[in-house]
Amino acid sequence: MNTKILLAVSLIAVFTIGYYADDVIVFAQYMGSVGSKGETGQYTLEEALEIQTRRVESAQSNPGAGSGTPYLDAGGVLGAAAIAGALFGGVAGALFLKGRSGKYAAMGRG
Repeated sequence: MNTKILLAVSLIAVFTIGYYADDVIVFAQYMGSVGSKGETGQYTLEEALEIQTRRVESAQSNPGAGSGTPYLDAGGVLGAAAIAGALFGGVAGALFLKGRSGKYAAMGRG
């Protein structure tokens, strides 16, 4: 395939994705709706502070429960890192060993 055509198609794809990605906006700080008379909607700031206060009190009263992040679990941070490392390391090792032999391997090596 002609490299100029491939470059043009990839640039069009990047700009198209960028154009339509503008429609996705995340309101992470949104707490609730405020009406014209000052009434608040669901999950107000006071409710959020109360929930966070209860979470802190629960964590302080149960110190053996931990933070709730399973670091050594397969679904946790270290477990997922170990699984990903084993998977990608296995693929890299297989490609390395496969590349040392074969039709196009340099003569005199391996």
